[in-house]
Amino acid sequence: MSTANTLNDWFTTPQGLYLLAREQAFFDHAVIDIFGFNALQLGLPEHDFLRNSRMPLHVMAGEEAGVQVRLETDELPFECCTLDLVLLPHVLEFNAHPHQVLREVERVLMPEGHIIISGFNPRSLWGIRRAVGSRMGYPWCGNFIALTRLKDWLALLGFEVVAGRFACYAPPLANPGLLSRFHFMEPAGDRWWAVCGGAYCLQAIKRVPGMRLIKPKWNEGLVSKLLPAAPKLNREVSQRTETETQ
Repeated sequence: MSTANTLNDWFTTPQGLYLLAREQAFFDHAVIDIFGFNALQLGLPEHDFLRNSRMPLHVMAGEEAGVQVRLETDELPFECCTLDLVLLPHVLEFNAHPHQVLREVERVLMPEGHIIISGFNPRSLWGIRRAVGSRMGYPWCGNFIALTRLKDWLALLGFEVVAGRFACYAPPLANPGLLSRFHFMEPAGDRWWAVCGGAYCLQAIKRVPGMRLIKPKWNEGLVSKLLPAAPKLNREVSQRTETETQ
Protein backbone atom coordinates (compact mmCIF):
# COMPACT_ATOMS: atom_id res chain seq x y z
CA MET A 1 0.00 0.00 0.00
CA SER A 2 1.45 3.40 -0.99
CA THR A 3 1.86 6.12 1.62
CA ALA A 4 0.88 9.76 1.23
CA ASN A 5 3.76 12.24 1.19
CA THR A 6 1.62 15.20 2.26
CA LEU A 7 -1.56 15.62 4.24
CA ASN A 8 -3.30 16.98 1.15
CA ASP A 9 -2.36 13.83 -0.78
CA TRP A 10 -3.93 11.77 1.98
CA PHE A 11 -7.15 13.81 1.73
CA THR A 12 -7.63 12.40 -1.78
CA THR A 13 -7.77 8.82 -0.40
CA PRO A 14 -11.02 7.16 0.76
CA GLN A 15 -10.01 7.74 4.40
CA GLY A 16 -9.19 11.37 3.71
CA LEU A 17 -12.40 12.07 1.80
CA TYR A 18 -14.39 10.45 4.61
CA LEU A 19 -12.81 12.81 7.13
CA LEU A 20 -12.78 15.88 4.87
CA ALA A 21 -16.54 15.81 4.30
CA ARG A 22 -17.24 15.91 8.05
CA GLU A 23 -14.66 18.54 8.88
CA GLN A 24 -15.78 20.78 6.02
CA ALA A 25 -19.34 20.60 7.36
CA PHE A 26 -18.17 21.66 10.83
CA PHE A 27 -16.11 24.60 9.54
CA ASP A 28 -18.92 25.73 7.23
CA HIS A 29 -21.38 25.78 10.11
CA ALA A 30 -19.00 27.41 12.59
CA VAL A 31 -17.57 30.30 10.56
CA ILE A 32 -20.83 31.60 9.13
CA ASP A 33 -21.90 33.21 12.42
CA ILE A 34 -18.50 34.64 13.41
CA PHE A 35 -18.26 38.34 12.59
CA GLY A 36 -15.29 40.64 12.16
CA PHE A 37 -12.94 41.81 9.44
CA ASN A 38 -9.86 39.54 9.18
CA ALA A 39 -9.87 35.74 8.97
CA LEU A 40 -6.82 33.51 8.63
CA GLN A 41 -6.51 29.85 7.66
CA LEU A 42 -3.19 28.17 8.46
CA GLY A 43 -2.34 25.22 6.26
CA LEU A 44 -4.19 23.08 3.70
CA PRO A 45 -4.69 25.90 1.16
CA GLU A 46 -6.22 23.38 -1.27
CA HIS A 47 -9.32 23.27 0.94
CA ASP A 48 -11.17 26.50 1.63
CA PHE A 49 -12.52 26.09 5.16
CA LEU A 50 -13.34 29.82 5.17
CA ARG A 51 -15.70 29.65 2.22
CA ASN A 52 -18.78 30.39 4.36
CA SER A 53 -17.17 33.19 6.36
CA ARG A 54 -18.74 36.64 5.97
CA MET A 55 -15.56 38.51 6.86
CA PRO A 56 -14.25 40.78 4.08
CA LEU A 57 -10.63 39.57 4.24
CA HIS A 58 -9.69 35.88 3.98
CA VAL A 59 -6.00 34.95 4.09
CA MET A 60 -4.50 31.54 3.31
CA ALA A 61 -1.14 31.13 5.02
CA GLY A 62 1.24 28.32 5.86
CA GLU A 63 4.58 26.69 5.27
CA GLU A 64 3.64 24.91 2.04
CA ALA A 65 3.39 26.21 -1.50
CA GLY A 66 0.12 27.63 -2.83
CA VAL A 67 -0.58 29.97 0.08
CA GLN A 68 -0.99 33.73 -0.05
CA VAL A 69 1.41 34.29 2.85
CA ARG A 70 4.40 31.95 3.33
CA LEU A 71 5.36 31.76 7.00
CA GLU A 72 6.42 29.67 9.97
CA THR A 73 3.30 28.72 11.89
CA ASP A 74 5.03 29.17 15.25
CA GLU A 75 6.20 32.71 14.33
CA LEU A 76 3.28 34.53 12.75
CA PRO A 77 4.20 37.79 10.96
CA PHE A 78 1.12 39.68 12.14
CA GLU A 79 0.69 42.43 14.70
CA CYS A 80 -0.89 41.73 18.06
CA CYS A 81 -4.69 41.80 18.23
CA THR A 82 -5.29 42.16 14.48
CA LEU A 83 -7.24 39.01 13.53
CA ASP A 84 -10.82 38.04 14.32
CA LEU A 85 -10.72 34.38 13.31
CA VAL A 86 -7.96 31.78 12.90
CA LEU A 87 -8.45 28.24 11.58
CA LEU A 88 -5.96 25.47 12.38
CA PRO A 89 -6.94 22.42 10.28
CA HIS A 90 -4.56 19.66 11.44
CA VAL A 91 -1.72 22.10 12.05
CA LEU A 92 -0.80 21.24 15.63
CA GLU A 93 -0.09 17.51 15.24
CA PHE A 94 2.37 18.14 12.42
CA ASN A 95 4.31 20.96 14.11
CA ALA A 96 7.27 20.41 16.42
CA HIS A 97 6.06 23.17 18.76
CA PRO A 98 2.24 23.00 18.88
CA HIS A 99 1.96 24.99 22.11
CA GLN A 100 4.01 27.81 20.59
CA VAL A 101 1.64 27.85 17.60
CA LEU A 102 -1.26 28.39 20.00
CA ARG A 103 0.68 31.15 21.80
CA GLU A 104 1.17 32.94 18.50
CA VAL A 105 -2.50 32.58 17.59
CA GLU A 106 -3.50 33.99 20.98
CA ARG A 107 -1.16 36.94 20.41
CA VAL A 108 -2.56 37.92 17.00
CA LEU A 109 -6.23 37.38 17.87
CA MET A 110 -8.42 40.27 18.91
CA PRO A 111 -10.12 40.03 22.31
CA GLU A 112 -13.21 37.85 21.79
CA GLY A 113 -11.59 36.48 18.61
CA HIS A 114 -12.26 32.88 17.59
CA ILE A 115 -9.99 29.91 16.97
CA ILE A 116 -11.20 26.69 15.32
CA ILE A 117 -9.00 23.60 15.47
CA SER A 118 -9.29 20.17 13.91
CA GLY A 119 -7.12 17.26 14.96
CA PHE A 120 -6.77 13.48 15.08
CA ASN A 121 -7.93 11.77 18.24
CA PRO A 122 -5.35 9.36 19.74
CA ARG A 123 -8.09 7.71 21.83
CA SER A 124 -9.91 6.16 18.91
CA LEU A 125 -9.61 3.41 16.33
CA TRP A 126 -7.55 5.85 14.29
CA GLY A 127 -5.22 6.40 17.24
CA ILE A 128 -4.87 2.65 17.69
CA ARG A 129 -4.04 2.31 14.00
CA ARG A 130 -1.23 4.83 14.45
CA ALA A 131 0.05 3.17 17.62
CA VAL A 132 0.24 -0.42 16.38
CA GLY A 133 0.77 0.08 12.65
CA SER A 134 3.38 1.76 10.52
CA ARG A 135 3.85 5.47 11.13
CA MET A 136 5.14 6.11 7.64
CA GLY A 137 3.23 8.61 5.55
CA TYR A 138 0.38 10.92 6.46
CA PRO A 139 -1.46 11.22 8.75
CA TRP A 140 0.18 8.48 10.81
CA CYS A 141 3.50 10.32 11.08
CA GLY A 142 1.85 13.10 13.09
CA ASN A 143 1.82 13.51 16.85
CA PHE A 144 -1.86 13.07 17.71
CA ILE A 145 -2.88 15.37 20.59
CA ALA A 146 -5.51 14.25 23.09
CA LEU A 147 -8.49 16.57 23.37
CA THR A 148 -8.07 16.91 27.15
CA ARG A 149 -4.49 18.06 26.67
CA LEU A 150 -5.51 20.56 23.99
CA LYS A 151 -8.23 21.97 26.24
CA ASP A 152 -5.67 22.44 29.03
CA TRP A 153 -3.40 24.38 26.67
CA LEU A 154 -6.27 26.59 25.55
CA ALA A 155 -7.37 27.27 29.13
CA LEU A 156 -3.83 28.31 30.11
CA LEU A 157 -3.82 30.81 27.23
CA GLY A 158 -7.17 32.30 28.24
CA PHE A 159 -9.43 30.60 25.70
CA GLU A 160 -12.93 29.41 26.46
CA VAL A 161 -14.16 26.38 24.50
CA VAL A 162 -17.64 27.11 23.15
CA ALA A 163 -18.29 24.29 20.66
CA GLY A 164 -16.88 21.02 19.42
CA ARG A 165 -17.64 17.59 18.07
CA PHE A 166 -16.09 14.24 17.20
CA ALA A 167 -16.38 12.47 13.86
CA CYS A 168 -15.15 9.44 11.90
CA TYR A 169 -16.10 6.49 14.12
CA ALA A 170 -15.54 3.93 11.37
CA PRO A 171 -12.16 2.17 11.33
CA PRO A 172 -9.57 3.78 9.02
CA LEU A 173 -9.88 1.23 6.23
CA ALA A 174 -8.14 1.88 2.92
CA ASN A 175 -10.69 -0.03 0.84
CA PRO A 176 -13.57 2.34 -0.03
CA GLY A 177 -16.08 -0.52 -0.26
CA LEU A 178 -15.25 -1.80 3.22
CA LEU A 179 -15.15 1.72 4.62
CA SER A 180 -18.64 2.48 3.30
CA ARG A 181 -20.02 -0.57 5.13
CA PHE A 182 -19.04 1.00 8.44
CA HIS A 183 -20.75 4.35 7.87
CA PHE A 184 -23.55 3.16 10.13
CA MET A 185 -21.09 3.73 13.00
CA GLU A 186 -21.27 7.50 12.52
CA PRO A 187 -24.71 8.09 14.10
CA ALA A 188 -24.14 5.25 16.56
CA GLY A 189 -20.83 6.74 17.63
CA ASP A 190 -22.35 10.16 18.28
CA ARG A 191 -24.83 8.51 20.59
CA TRP A 192 -22.92 5.74 22.36
CA TRP A 193 -19.18 6.49 22.29
CA ALA A 194 -18.98 10.17 21.39
CA VAL A 195 -15.38 10.72 22.58
CA CYS A 196 -13.97 7.92 20.41
CA GLY A 197 -14.23 9.55 17.00
CA GLY A 198 -11.15 9.43 14.82
CA ALA A 199 -11.00 13.23 14.65
CA TYR A 200 -12.32 16.22 16.55
CA CYS A 201 -13.13 19.85 15.83
CA LEU A 202 -13.01 22.50 18.53
CA GLN A 203 -14.07 26.16 18.63
CA ALA A 204 -12.82 28.53 21.32
CA ILE A 205 -12.92 32.26 22.08
CA LYS A 206 -10.09 34.41 23.40
CA ARG A 207 -11.32 35.89 26.66
CA VAL A 208 -9.69 39.01 28.08
CA PRO A 209 -10.66 39.98 31.64
CA GLY A 210 -12.58 43.25 31.56
CA MET A 211 -11.22 46.38 33.19
CA ARG A 212 -13.22 48.16 35.87
CA LEU A 213 -12.63 51.87 36.35
CA ILE A 214 -12.12 52.90 39.97
CA LYS A 215 -13.53 56.41 40.30
CA PRO A 216 -12.04 58.82 42.85
CA LYS A 217 -14.14 59.85 45.81
CA TRP A 218 -14.49 63.59 45.33
CA ASN A 219 -14.35 66.01 48.24
CA GLU A 220 -17.47 68.08 47.58
CA GLY A 221 -16.29 70.98 49.73
CA LEU A 222 -12.95 71.16 47.90
CA VAL A 223 -14.65 70.99 44.52
CA SER A 224 -16.97 73.92 45.39
CA LYS A 225 -13.94 76.00 46.42
CA LEU A 226 -11.96 75.19 43.31
CA LEU A 227 -14.96 75.70 41.03
CA PRO A 228 -16.96 78.46 42.72
CA ALA A 229 -18.79 79.39 39.52
CA ALA A 230 -20.16 75.90 38.90
CA PRO A 231 -22.93 75.90 41.57
CA LYS A 232 -23.98 79.44 40.61
CA LEU A 233 -24.12 78.48 36.93
CA ASN A 234 -26.18 75.41 37.71
CA ARG A 235 -28.67 77.51 39.74
CA GLU A 236 -29.01 80.06 36.92
CA VAL A 237 -29.69 77.31 34.38
CA SER A 238 -32.23 75.72 36.69
CA GLN A 239 -34.05 79.04 37.31
CA ARG A 240 -34.10 79.83 33.58
CA THR A 241 -35.59 76.41 32.83
CA GLU A 242 -38.30 76.88 35.47
CA THR A 243 -39.18 80.32 34.06
CA GLU A 244 -39.48 78.99 30.50
CA THR A 245 -41.72 76.15 31.60
CA GLN A 246 -44.05 78.58 33.42
